[in-house]
This record gives sequence, C-alpha cells and structure tokens, in this order.
Amino acid sequence: MPNFDVTIAGELNLDLILYGLPEQLPPERELLASEMSITLGRSSAIVAHNLASLGSRVGFISCIGNDDMGRAALDRLQHAGVDVSKVLRKPEPAKTGLTVILQRDGWRNMLTYPGTIFDLRIEDLDLEYLSSSRHFHLSSFYLQKNLRPHLSELLKRLKRSGLTVSLDCNDDPGDRWEDDLKEALRHVDVFLPNTREALRITNQTDLDQAIEQLSQLVPLLVVKLGAKGALARRGAEQHVSRALKINVIDAVGAGDSFDAGFLHEFIRGADLQTCLDAGNLAGALSTTRPGGTEAFRDHDHRQRFYREHTMLPHE
Repeated sequence: MPNFDVTIAGELNLDLILYGLPEQLPPERELLASEMSITLGRSSAIVAHNLASLGSRVGFISCIGNDDMGRAALDRLQHAGVDVSKVLRKPEPAKTGLTVILQRDGWRNMLTYPGTIFDLRIEDLDLEYLSSSRHFHLSSFYLQKNLRPHLSELLKRLKRSGLTVSLDCNDDPGDRWEDDLKEALRHVDVFLPNTREALRITNQTDLDQAIEQLSQLVPLLVVKLGAKGALARRGAEQHVSRALKINVIDAVGAGDSFDAGFLHEFIRGADLQTCLDAGNLAGALSTTRPGGTEAFRDHDHRQRFYREHTMLPHE
C-alpha cells in the first residue's frame, strides 16, 4: 500500500493580506489598511494543507529558509497532518519567500518575494518518496524557476511509477505563457486552470474555444469559472457544477482549495460530478475565512459548513 494518497513538490511561504486599502496608492505617503491577516501561503502548500485537512495522506517536498517565516509556514503544514520530513531548510543568506496581497473588492494585487521558491532544484527531490503515493500534484508551473526545465521529465517518471498526475499552472509572472507547459501536459491526467489561465495558455478570447483546445491535450480538463462554478471535460463527456451562493469573506486561495476538494474525491475513484461538487464545496469553504487555509484549520467551522452544504462525509 502506498505511503501517501497524494505527494506534492513545490513552494511554501506565508501570505500577508491587507484589507481596506485606499483606492489609490500615491508615492511618499503613509497609507493605512483597515485589517490584516498572516496565513499559510502559496498554491502548493495550500493544496497540501487542505487535502490533509479533508483526510488525505499527504507528503510534501519544499524548500524554506532557516528563519521564523519558514518555521511558521512549516508548523502550519505539520499541524494539518502533512508529512514534511523532506522539506529542506536552506542556511543563510537564503530566505523564505513572502507574498503580500493587496485585497480589493472583487480583485487583488499580489506581490511575491520568491526567496527559497526559486532555490528548489530537481536534485532536491526524493523520487522514491514522491513515488510512494497514488497521485502527484504540481502547482505554480511558471514559478518553479529551477524545477521548471525538468518538470516534464519528472512528471513522466512519476507516471511510469504508476501514479496519476494533476497540474494547476497558476499565473505566469512574466505573462509569456511559453509552450513548455504543453510539453508537461503530455504527462498529466488532470489539468486544473481557471478561466484566465485557460485563455492565456491557448491565446484565445473565447472560453469555449480554449476548452476545446485544452481538452485535446489532457485526458481530463477541469476549468474553474469563479462565481459561475466549474466544468470538467473528458473526451465527449462534460459536467458542470454551479458555485455555492455564500457570503464571501476572502477569495484568496479559493482555486487551490477547489483543487484539494476535487482531488480528495478523484483519488478515491468518485465520478466527475462528485469531484466537481466537492471542489466547489472546498473552494466555497475557503472563502469564509481570510487566506486559503484558515477555514480548513478551524475543524468545527469546517464540519459545520460541510454539514450545512452536503451530505458527503468529510472528516
């Protein structure tokens, strides 16, 4: 029996989220925010944390600095039950990354100091550890600076080891959307972009055309549609799941939480509609608290939310 349900290799840091900002940010002024939150950040870490919170066995490889921010981020993952025995701690002058999120009504700016995100290399990955799983997930394709040239081969090797593979590319900070992603998708079972990413990857302006093009590249395409929910395309088969109507506190990490909810059911062999509904449920839960993991950290809140919105058991 595999040691893990899901293994993940990727980025780990904290998010500093600022709320209630002025409409304009003029230079040389002391400007005030009305609220702030410091939470576990980065897509790979959020998916790992929330998968473990839902009950999946998760192994995680990453790289942090030997500093307070790295230790705090690692503690959050450990507390959720993620195995972090393979997380590397780089000595000074390496520093753990940090993302500052300037949250607005309906949109946000994200400023990331990558730090040790860029330091993770292919030789840092224990392939035996990653392979001791049923499934491998990769997030933030374009942010994995030193891993990126080797990601296609990594996914190919993990597939050969019998794992299924999922990928959420997330945004491209350079906004170039180069074609090495499509090479990596040759070894992916489940691709999980959002609407903007699907359009940018395919250089399309029509989402239906983007979906048609991407569905030719992967066995299962899952597109996150924000307030419209999500859809899944597998060959000629297509399913749609509407988003839950709830009071959104913070959408940071909702897409990553969707990934966690979807994959938690996918690796257990659930049908596509169940996986989509579970993804939307997890994404909706995420929006009820600041950041991408706070709603999952509160066990009672999480269980109450699931009882109110589904009949599925989620311990």
